Amino acid sequence: MVNIPLAERLRPASLNEIVGQEHLLAEDGFITKIVGNKIPLSVLLWGPPGCGKTTLARLYAKAFSAQFVSCSAVSNGISDIKKLIHDLDEQPLLHRQTIIFVDEIHRFNKAQQDVFLPFLEKGTMILIGATTENPSFSLNDALLSRLRVLPVKSLGQEGLEKIIARFESQVHPLNLTSKARQLLVEYAHGDARHLLNMIENIVHGSKETEKLDENRIQALVFRRNPLYDKQAEGHYNLISALHKAVRGSDPDAALYWLARMLKGGEDPQFIARRLVRMANEDIGLADPQALAVALDAWRAYDHLGHPEGELALAQAIVYLALSPKSNAIYMAFGQAKELAEKSSHYPPPKTILNAPTRLMKEFEYGKGYQYDHDTPLAFSGQDYFPEEMGRCEFYRPKEYGFEREMSKRIEYFKKLREKLR
Repeated sequence: MVNIPLAERLRPASLNEIVGQEHLLAEDGFITKIVGNKIPLSVLLWGPPGCGKTTLARLYAKAFSAQFVSCSAVSNGISDIKKLIHDLDEQPLLHRQTIIFVDEIHRFNKAQQDVFLPFLEKGTMILIGATTENPSFSLNDALLSRLRVLPVKSLGQEGLEKIIARFESQVHPLNLTSKARQLLVEYAHGDARHLLNMIENIVHGSKETEKLDENRIQALVFRRNPLYDKQAEGHYNLISALHKAVRGSDPDAALYWLARMLKGGEDPQFIARRLVRMANEDIGLADPQALAVALDAWRAYDHLGHPEGELALAQAIVYLALSPKSNAIYMAFGQAKELAEKSSHYPPPKTILNAPTRLMKEFEYGKGYQYDHDTPLAFSGQDYFPEEMGRCEFYRPKEYGFEREMSKRIEYFKKLREKLR
């Protein structure tokens, strides 16, 4: 027992000992209902590391008294999986129900995942897959349609404290100050396995009679790295959260998501580019200064680098969040592009075309064009759309921020155009 990791020694022995997954294991939870119906279903457990996916899979199989076969896409190739499934298909163990657990199933490519399909169709086996990746992107549609996707959550403070209490009741109490205990929970970042590894460090690195405070805990354990993958879903989820917080005029939430991204190792250049997009897409001419602020922040980071340049990004984010919002330019340009795609065969009106050759003059290129600066108000009121289309209206400014001024200008030129006709 000495060499068995603490996380394995304290692994729950029944479904009701699992903490933090009440949405699946409460009286009306999905797994509770499946077990109650006594008909096992193939499921996909989707959640972050250390939330109990493997334990849940084992106890799910145990609840049906099924044969449990565990493998991993990390250590087992697809040929191993094929052989395993073939052996189970050819030599069933006394007709006993078999549940195959495949950890990190997303590591098999989408073509390799097809190996499970015929056996799921025949009912030869029940499959439990586990993944940390969004199954919408990491599993093929055919396999996904045959599995019930069950989200497994990272553990909250209450769940982590229950695990500490389990250790203290089954092994021995931890001699921690209240602040040290809270720090231990904080350092776990919702990961039960990491929490138990830290407890193991404390047990081996301190004397049983020693009272451990915050400083001592920091010397014995290390904080779990933030859950963030710059190449995977975390990258897109957090930039989406940051963008929407800015769009929603919440500077505090925006600063929080910025801090999360930078802490996770996101490229600040990527964040800076997104700030410029926010200024154009969500603010536009409601505050023309927003774009300049975003570009200045980007340049400041280029000059200063980490960590000083991060403050420039934070400053820009607060400015953008508190700016008046308008997507009028974004919508207008989108409508213009859509119409341009449908009407690309229409030429510009001849009036506004240059006529550098005699032939072009003979074809009346530029005939009747009025140079706006030669008119009394520097406005001729000519038409600039293709003759086959007539005038179109795309840009509809909002009635707040600087766009209120743009709305006045549009109305001014509209009335002037009507007067000149």
